[in-house]
Order: sequence, then structure tokens, then C-alpha cells
Amino acid sequence: MIADRRVKIVATIGPATSSKENLKKCIESGMNVARLNFSHGTHEDHVQVIRSIRELTSELKAPVAILQDLQGPKIRVGRFSAGSIELEGQKIVIKADRVDSDGVSIPTDFKELPESCSAGTRILLDDGLLELRVIKVVERDVHCEVVFGGTLKNRKGMNLPGAMLPVECMTPKDLDDLEFGLSQKVDYVALSFVRRGSDLRKLRELVDLKNPATRIVAKIEMLEAIDNLREIIQLSDGVMVARGDLAVEVGQTHLPKLQKEIISMCNELGRPVITATQMLDSMVENPRPTRAEITDVANAVLDGSDACMLSAESASGKYPFKCITTMSDIIMEVEKDSDFYYDINLNKELLTIADTIAEGACLAALKLNASAIVCLTTSGKTASLISAYRPKARVIAVTHMQDTLNRLELVWGIQTLRIKPYKSTDEAMSQIQRLLLEYGLVEQGDRVVLTLGVPVLEQSKTNSLRVYTIVGKAPQNVDKSTHPLRVR
Repeated sequence: MIADRRVKIVATIGPATSSKENLKKCIESGMNVARLNFSHGTHEDHVQVIRSIRELTSELKAPVAILQDLQGPKIRVGRFSAGSIELEGQKIVIKADRVDSDGVSIPTDFKELPESCSAGTRILLDDGLLELRVIKVVERDVHCEVVFGGTLKNRKGMNLPGAMLPVECMTPKDLDDLEFGLSQKVDYVALSFVRRGSDLRKLRELVDLKNPATRIVAKIEMLEAIDNLREIIQLSDGVMVARGDLAVEVGQTHLPKLQKEIISMCNELGRPVITATQMLDSMVENPRPTRAEITDVANAVLDGSDACMLSAESASGKYPFKCITTMSDIIMEVEKDSDFYYDINLNKELLTIADTIAEGACLAALKLNASAIVCLTTSGKTASLISAYRPKARVIAVTHMQDTLNRLELVWGIQTLRIKPYKSTDEAMSQIQRLLLEYGLVEQGDRVVLTLGVPVLEQSKTNSLRVYTIVGKAPQNVDKSTHPLRVR
């Protein structure tokens, strides 16, 4: 059983990790959320991964959230006959009506390019490694000069920082992929290139029609999204700081400050936030991270991230499992600092009963030095509210609903226990106490704060807080093979 870690790990699944055997190794290494990148792979590829994860969740008794990441309207150049073209100080034309190169121009399938730029517009290629400046637009041709050159390969990305692009947030491919994901009951859908709240409202309507239990993650990677940040966060169930395209959009020197601002606002509004992109990028090829990468992961934890994400490191790198364990080790080292915990503001205005119970549970745990805050839940909402206060006591969500346990794998600090359906608080607490002792999460005499909704049989929303003292001792000679891989 892996030691208590509060910040979660999102691992992207790809060729290096897609087999059931390797997915098991990912979970055993510490993966909490499996990210399926729909920019790559077929539905047949993804459905096999989803089935394997669900089977492993049952076999290992270790919940795992599945995050479907939609491709979005990614703008790309076309294909070159030689596989690439050299850009070095020359003038060159981008043709918006070609997919394949004629040998002297850059093709693109972004037909709206001529309407999206004018003289002086910056066009960045390949994650900003190459830069063009528009000289003029003539019908479907965009005439440019090379500012920073290099080798431009097939299908590399194109960015127009600050431009108001006349494209929908979801492409036909995204809509098809979304229907597939919802049919597979993915736990989260990440929407790429979000620009405004209306993008999320459209997605919410589609999700609610097919599978309302699926949660929405807004990827912050556009300059326009920064202008609408609070609305976007409020309309989402979670946020991803997608630092790759975001750095290209805003300028790389502005990225660290923006990362902190986005995470801070997510913490303020109680939305889980994932910090992503190149966190351990050197480990794609090397068995150890750089000192800068170690510091980057640590700072993301200190900033208040709920989760840190691996991309190519776990999808196609040489050391996917070592990447996960390395990230876990860095996170746990940071979390040893007691100043990392507690964000209880007694002057905060509380608007709901659930908010009040959540803050009361954290305050009670602090004053009583409780070992755990246990949330009897069906939706996971109260557990998530408690998580936002970053309590030092363990936060343990307890339910008989597997889907809820899976979704909570993204949220800071929440461990989960699955119990059998119950008809009374005493019946539930009897199961909980036995499991807490059996898994070594508490000892005899420890105090536990319990949140729940009463009456139990009416499935009431959370409205009560109780304090229990653990009685009895951990059972002897327990068969460890029946334990969950980790109590999460």
C-alpha cells in the first residue's frame, strides 16, 4: 500500500503504457488518473484501454479516473513532399487551400487563416520554435517573412497569439469522440482551446444529454481564456493549466505568473486544478529528471495544484513507470512541510449547508487533532468541499458507488473506501471503523470526524457532523492480498 500522498498524478496513456500489463504497473507506481489523448489513437485503441483500466480497478481495488482529452481545433501545417521544409530568413507563402506542399510554400488545412490575420500578425510554428510575420494577405495566400527559422516538419502546430479565430471550440471530430467517450462513461472530458464560458455551456448541454455524471475540465491554453478566466473556472468541474500552447499564446516569460494566478483562482473557487506539460520532459529519454524539473513539480505542488500531469513521459517515453514514481516522490517530499496544510478562513461567507459542514469538519479535525475526516457520500461533493480547505487529517470518502470513487481520484487529498449499502449511520460506521483499522489508517483511541446526510434512508444531502472515537484494535493475521493497492 502506497503511503499517503495528497496531490494526485495524471498519466497520459500511449504506446508505452496501453497494454493491460503496463496499465497495472502505472497504477502500482501511483497513477490516479489515466488521460486518453484523442489527438492520437482510434476508438478501438481507447476502448481497450478503458476496459483494461476498469478491470484493474476491480482486481486491485484501486479506483482510477479516466480523463478523455478532446483534440479541439488544433491548427496545423500540411505535409511536405520531403517530410519537412527549411525556413531561414526567406519570404514564404502560407496557402490556406492546400493540404500538401507544392514545394515552395507552406500548406495548411486552416481555411480561415486569411481572415484571421493581417500585416504584422505573428504566426508561431512548432510550439513557438519558429516564427513568421505576415507581410500581406492576397486572397487565399498569406505572405510572410521568416523571423526565427529552422526545420518545419509535417503537421506541426500553428499559433496566432491574441488573434480572434473564427472557429468553433469543438470540431466534428471532437463531437464524434465525445459521443464515444460518453458512451464509455468516462469520468472527465477535457475541452481544448476554451476561450469563453459559452464553450463550456455547449459542452455541458451535450454531456447532460448522454451521461450527466461525466465532469468537465477546461483547458486554459488561449490568451482569450485569460480574459474570461473566472467565468470559465466557475462553469467547469476542473481546470487544466495546459502550459504548452499557453506559453506560446502569452509568451513564455509570462507563464509562471499566470500559472500561479490560475491555480490560486481555482483554489479560491473550489475547482480541482491540474498543472500540465513537460513536468519531467527529460525523462522521456533519461532515467533521471533535471534539477529544474524537480523544482517545477515541487512549485506546482506549493502553488496549490490538485494534480500534476505527465504527457509524453508516460505515453511514449522510455521510463514511464519511473516517471510516475519520481513525481510521487517529489510530491511527498514537499508535503512533509506542515505549512502546506490548512486554508481555513473563519471570515469567509458560507452560503450553503454543505459548505458550512465542510469547514466545520476541517476546524473540528484541527482542534481535536483527529486522524481522519470521513465523508459518507453519493456524489462526492462534500469530500471535494473539504479538500478545498487542505486539511492535514486524512480525507476519506466512503460510498458503495464505484463511479464516485473513480471521479474523486482527481481531487486533492481524497482517499476512498468502498463499503456495502447501509441502512443506518451505525451500520455504516461499523463497516468504516473495521476498514480503517484493517488498513492501518487509524488506531484505537483516535478521533474521527464524520460528515453525512440524515435521515440515511431518505438519502439526504450532507447536513450533519459527528465525532467518533475509534474502539477496538486492528485484526490480526489479515490477508494482505485482499487489501486495496492503496486506500485512495
